[in-house]
Amino acid sequence: MLHQFPFYLAILMVIVFLVMLANKIKVAYPILLVLGGLLISFVPGIPRIHIDPELIFIIFLPPLLYEAAWATTWKELWRWRRIIGSFAFLIVFLTAFAVAVVSSKFIPGFTLALGFLLGGIVSPPDAVSAGAILKFVKIPKRLASILEGESLLNDASSLIVFRFALVAVGTGQFVFEQAFVSFTWAVLGGAVIGLGIAFAFYKTHKLLPTDVNMDIVLSLVTPYVMYIAAESAETSGVLSVVCGGLFLAQQRHRFLSSSSRLRAINVWESLVFILNGLVFMLIGLDLPEITEGLEEVSILSAIGYGVMITVLLIVGRLLSAYGAVVFTQFARRFITVAEQGHPGYRGPFLLGWAGMRGVVSLAAALSIPPYLADGTPFPQRNHILFITFVVILLTLVIQGLTLPVFIRRFNLKDTDHDLSEEEEYHHLHRRLADDSLVYLKNREVADDANQFAVGKMLKQLENTNTLLDDEQLTRECREVYLHMLDVQRSWLKEWNKAYTTNDDAVRRHLHRLDVEEEKIRFM
Repeated sequence: MLHQFPFYLAILMVIVFLVMLANKIKVAYPILLVLGGLLISFVPGIPRIHIDPELIFIIFLPPLLYEAAWATTWKELWRWRRIIGSFAFLIVFLTAFAVAVVSSKFIPGFTLALGFLLGGIVSPPDAVSAGAILKFVKIPKRLASILEGESLLNDASSLIVFRFALVAVGTGQFVFEQAFVSFTWAVLGGAVIGLGIAFAFYKTHKLLPTDVNMDIVLSLVTPYVMYIAAESAETSGVLSVVCGGLFLAQQRHRFLSSSSRLRAINVWESLVFILNGLVFMLIGLDLPEITEGLEEVSILSAIGYGVMITVLLIVGRLLSAYGAVVFTQFARRFITVAEQGHPGYRGPFLLGWAGMRGVVSLAAALSIPPYLADGTPFPQRNHILFITFVVILLTLVIQGLTLPVFIRRFNLKDTDHDLSEEEEYHHLHRRLADDSLVYLKNREVADDANQFAVGKMLKQLENTNTLLDDEQLTRECREVYLHMLDVQRSWLKEWNKAYTTNDDAVRRHLHRLDVEEEKIRFM
């Protein structure tokens, strides 16, 4: 391992340059990383890469899920809960069933159980790829929220399908009642364990005298504890991390100082950048090992089966997206739904087309044991691995490259928000200043010093529409100002409860308030 350390350093440098190139040409960086790893794998003398699935599940998956949960808005997740739930659970199960039927019928040597195993592997779309694409092109907030929410939950459902199929292949039988009980325990148990551990860490931050460095270390440890505890209890580690992460994200202003929040952002952004870069590069680098095990199947036949499954996945997701629209239009006659108007055909198409597969699929495929419990080789293991690789490569390249084109051509309008994010940001800024002015005018003062501080704040607001300038503030002014920042945070959180308020604009203001608090504390 030590003699390969320079090679891994070189890989990190390649990742940095490929991401820079992706930003320059406005292409989602996972596409270039996979293709780059694929090209490097053919270079003579390159060390053979072996991806341990436990490395993906334990080292990579918990922090990536945790960071995604912190970036997700609970308000939007709850608003679109029905369609998110259908895509994350129902459609994953239907996709796995469709793959099972088609593969068992058309791929030699595949049984229905092996088909379900393959379906559980390739059914969940990858969140990182879609998120990387949405950095360059804007889509309506509702579509982005649905994709983000789906990505948090679909890994859990697909891995549950994979786990049951793995048992069915090994034992040759499938007991529905046992599977239903196990599924219920995996979902509910994972959520309860995640929330319980999150609450324990919440209290740790609140009650113990932690500083910024300790807070960041605890935040790095938290997702691993959630995941390992849930998996040890044979529940869903993915749901544990997601539920715990969502809880702590909603409470971040209660147990983290502004310093901890600001510095944690930088640490987590760097960590996630490295993890995402490594994992997509490793996908490409692992091709030689995957192809070596295809002695019983020709490369061309395996590629053909991979193309067949890829087409099935793309068509199935598109049909599911339009089916969800039809069902919503029918259900609105009986219940109140989030989608009040008719979405047309463009929005569902984009939702269906954003189905790139990625790291979880490859990790699940690699985690198939080489041998069954009786010592016989696991049937079709290498074939499943190669098909999974083809699916990842084709969906990343085809859908990943064309999705931005469709988004620009469709030019969908955000019907939920009258203002753009930038306009909403400036609107909230003016509203904060105006409400702060009224608040300070009505504020009760206890002594002359506070009276002077409030008067100074009022003068700044009336003249500059802001609470901060470059002059040195007195101690009393700083106290009034810090209190005013807390009041503004409360206003922003209250305003953000409305669906018409742009979450991204609110988060930008909350970040700005943290920066201003740090500036005041160091004056």
